[in-house]
Amino acid sequence: MRKLHKRVAITLLVVSIGITAFSDNDKYFQIAKNLDIFAAFYRELNTYYVDDLPAEKLMQRGIEAMLEETDPYTDFVSEENLDDLKFMATGKYGGVGISIFTRGDSTAITDVYEGSPMHRAGIHAGDVILSLDGKSVKGWEQENISRILKGAAGTPLEMTVRHPLTNTQKTVKINREEIAVRPVSFSGIVKPGIGYIKMTQFTENSGHLVQEAFEKLKQNNPTMKGVILDLRGNPGGLLEEAVAVSNIFIDKNKLIVSTKGKVKSWDREYRTTQAPSDIQLPLVVLTSRTSASASEIVAGAVQDLDRGVVVGQRSYGKGLVQTTRPLPYNAKLKVTTAKYYTPSGRCIQAIDYSHRNEDGEAEFVPDSLRKAFATVAGRPVKDGGGIEPDDKTEAETISQVAITLLRKQYIFDYATQYYYAHPKTPAISEFKLTEAEFDDFVRYLDGKDYSYKTRSEEALENFSNTARKEKYYDAVSKEFDALQAKMKHDKKQDLLKNKTEIRQLLEEEIMNRYYLQRGRIETGLAWDNDVLEAVSLLQQPAKYHALLTLAKK
Repeated sequence: MRKLHKRVAITLLVVSIGITAFSDNDKYFQIAKNLDIFAAFYRELNTYYVDDLPAEKLMQRGIEAMLEETDPYTDFVSEENLDDLKFMATGKYGGVGISIFTRGDSTAITDVYEGSPMHRAGIHAGDVILSLDGKSVKGWEQENISRILKGAAGTPLEMTVRHPLTNTQKTVKINREEIAVRPVSFSGIVKPGIGYIKMTQFTENSGHLVQEAFEKLKQNNPTMKGVILDLRGNPGGLLEEAVAVSNIFIDKNKLIVSTKGKVKSWDREYRTTQAPSDIQLPLVVLTSRTSASASEIVAGAVQDLDRGVVVGQRSYGKGLVQTTRPLPYNAKLKVTTAKYYTPSGRCIQAIDYSHRNEDGEAEFVPDSLRKAFATVAGRPVKDGGGIEPDDKTEAETISQVAITLLRKQYIFDYATQYYYAHPKTPAISEFKLTEAEFDDFVRYLDGKDYSYKTRSEEALENFSNTARKEKYYDAVSKEFDALQAKMKHDKKQDLLKNKTEIRQLLEEEIMNRYYLQRGRIETGLAWDNDVLEAVSLLQQPAKYHALLTLAKK
């Protein structure tokens, strides 16, 4: 009987292997078959179609159609777009170090990066670009101007700008340089004893730069009580750099992340390899809905290993790993090859691209299918939906009037005027816009168009449109008109109602004039609700530790 069982088992194994082999052979046959059909179809179409066909455009559309069956992170990268791929990995590009904004037929400089060629040449935010290499840019698209500003390091560029107030012109000649976008955009002390590090991306060497910033904070503040690592809005980047950043706060030889995919030989575990900088100092990691990928690896490791507390909003939920593969003619395929898993074993991918609804759209993993895991201390955590903060805060939104003032560049223009009217540089920590100065801003807006619809007005308009389609409008038209009249907003009243918010935006933009990006960030920290919540947590050790030991109570 045992022999019979063994024979049956062996037979099942052989049959299973045979089915697998047949399945693989069939799959590769189908691939080869359809490639032959595709090549023959294109050859016949190109030969006999009545008009000439653009070969590159046809192939591009074919590739795009294939990519529609994958996730948004799998992509074809042509040779001319390799610089974009390089920038994602290195944070470096050839250029001059400015950001621009086109309004109407003119283009203004909105930001100048510290230490860049344009910064050294004395170019300021607010300056209007008139010409590049002797060619007028009036009426040019912003994308075209950006393309000219970028270029290989060492190549020359001549730019003529107009002063925004005096209208005087200045021409500067510079050489483009390799511009490195700093992964650590700001670090400092936000409140006595509380350090803060803002990280914008995970590019080459970013782990070292975060460690350098952290060590400097500790050295200059030996009695530091806690540190905030701000990963809000950080879209991620290199997985290895996520491990390096985690290693600053997590002990050596700890599992940070593992990857698993179709090619099993590529599955890997990533552990910390160095002695950490500090494993005792209380740590808060800030996340938002746009914290993704490598940001979630760091937040997930800190949470799963109970090394610190995550504060903010649930993160994006990108648990997919991409690899680049070479293609002919120097092109690349950026392809999702694996999913990644945090130390507790969870994959935080929020959207299931392998299953689509009747409309062909991928959907979020429903809460009912999210599985429970546990941190080292036994705290419950879930997969399938990003990193859930230990201490949740509401995402900050800004009013419609503020959005309009930003979009129309009125806050930007007023900050420019303020800067030239106040040549003495104010201290960031002491700067506040006075009541008289805010009133001056309100007067500055007189006669300017910043009309907009409030969200309530948009909702009412949608109701009106639906009521008309369903033929209910005539029956409620009087009530509707009365409600519309009551809700009609007064722009000046909206300015006053949202005065605190608008003043804060003005102060950030004004400080950007004097201190560049650092000024905007540091000024905004004073009223950042997530940062204030993190500070409060770090100033209350009992509350901080309670969040880390909740499961033991």
